[in-house]
Amino acid sequence: MSDSTMNYAIQLTGAENAHLVGVFLDDFIYRSYNVYNVLTGNENYQSVMKQMDTADQKKRDAAAVQFQQSCKQAGIRFSIHRDKSIALQELKQESMFADLVIINEYETFSNQREQPPTRFIRELLSGVQCPVLVVPSTFKPVDKIVLLYDGKPSSLYAIKMFSYLFGSLHQIPVEVFTVNGNVPGSSRLPDNKLMKEFIKRHFPKAQYIIAKGEAEELIINHLKKHKENELVVLGAYQRSEPSRWFKSSMADVLMKKLDTPLFIAHHK
Repeated sequence: MSDSTMNYAIQLTGAENAHLVGVFLDDFIYRSYNVYNVLTGNENYQSVMKQMDTADQKKRDAAAVQFQQSCKQAGIRFSIHRDKSIALQELKQESMFADLVIINEYETFSNQREQPPTRFIRELLSGVQCPVLVVPSTFKPVDKIVLLYDGKPSSLYAIKMFSYLFGSLHQIPVEVFTVNGNVPGSSRLPDNKLMKEFIKRHFPKAQYIIAKGEAEELIINHLKKHKENELVVLGAYQRSEPSRWFKSSMADVLMKKLDTPLFIAHHK
């Protein structure tokens, strides 16, 4: 159970008076211990595994109880799903009927700790059927929104989805950040008039920052300088699998470099 994921979910669900579903992926394959080590290191391995499986089940049950109590204390509507098949498949299936998935960036469903983006997160993002909010392990109440816009359909789609889901968050500061590269005279937003009309309708108090240079470097440096607890909105994973072999998604880069909640939506 990730406390930070729970806290982000409660803040955002409460702000929108939404319904929160706790999806507990009780994958029958996953165990908290290394099965091979138990089988080879204990003559009475069946008894040892039974005890460890019982301990795992108690942790799973305790997590569901913690979720229930947290939701009741926060006064939000909720339900609980205990999915017992393959974790990744179950979560993708759940996403077909969800408006948003909120998940910790370190989630692995493995005994091995990985650095973000983990394999589980990458595979989820490549096939999820709704936007995903990937959150860090430390909760900080969101007090600023940064919309990354590059003029491509994927970035605008992510901004649209965020605006549709989180109307109440429009009251906190919103910033549109664009990198135009090193093209001379490129000091305006891509599709400047249309974009500003759109932003004015959905985020009437938004501020604009237009930078020139390498997008990855400028975005990371810009976000690192912020003192606010921003939530970053971006389009990602819209490319084909082979193209990701040669160039990482911006979401991958931000997960590696920053501890910032990322709202990720991809336009297929």
